[in-house]
Amino acid sequence: MSGLELILVAVWSFIVSFFGGMVGMVLGNLRLPLVVLVGSSAAAAAGANVAISGAAALTSAYAHWQGGRLSWRLFAWMAPTSLVGAVAGGLISGALPNRVLLGVIGLVVLYGAFEIARFKRPEGAAEVAVPDNRKLLVNAALVGFGVGVLGGLVGLILGTLRLPALIKYSGVSPYAAVGTNAAVGVVVGIGGLVGHLPGGVDWSILAVGAAAAMPAAYFGARFTGRLDERQLLRAISAILVVSGSAMAVQAIVG
Repeated sequence: MSGLELILVAVWSFIVSFFGGMVGMVLGNLRLPLVVLVGSSAAAAAGANVAISGAAALTSAYAHWQGGRLSWRLFAWMAPTSLVGAVAGGLISGALPNRVLLGVIGLVVLYGAFEIARFKRPEGAAEVAVPDNRKLLVNAALVGFGVGVLGGLVGLILGTLRLPALIKYSGVSPYAAVGTNAAVGVVVGIGGLVGHLPGGVDWSILAVGAAAAMPAAYFGARFTGRLDERQLLRAISAILVVSGSAMAVQAIVG
């Protein structure tokens, strides 16, 4: 792998993670094509990519926690199932056609953008409300497992899929969803990396990508608190459209 290729990975990782950190996502699907292009193999590149996403999610989650946008109760319900799902997905990666998976996920993400765009917080609800209903917490746990499996399969954290599901099915406010989604992404990144270890990981890509992505995600997350709820929802929706469209294109062109 050439020095120029590693520089490209670093620059692109920084740009993607900055905007991802702002909305509680790390946008690994936008980084994945470049990582696969320069990686030693698709599987090894996917393992590096999911680990870079986990590293970026760590600093992003820290910034969101500092801003009061992280629900530890919701995290406690989602993290274990997300970890199990990510490990399982990583272990069986390659068993299903990635193009089909990316196409389906891309369509779901685009639908999620529509749902986020029309979201309205109930009258009188707190801006950083967290669910206190057990059914909603169970929903969050199930969302965590399902998205974890899909993410492990394709080498992505898939915060783009988990975030709209959190807001729609778990009764959590957009602000708390953004921070908690980033925190869960750390766990999914660890699980995905563990699941990909048997097939190998491109460690040089991981090192360079993580070094660029971590500070970028932190600085991006610091901007979240400057957006009011409607601005935040518009930003999330716009990035979901870009992310979902990118997945659909990847599914078509391979």
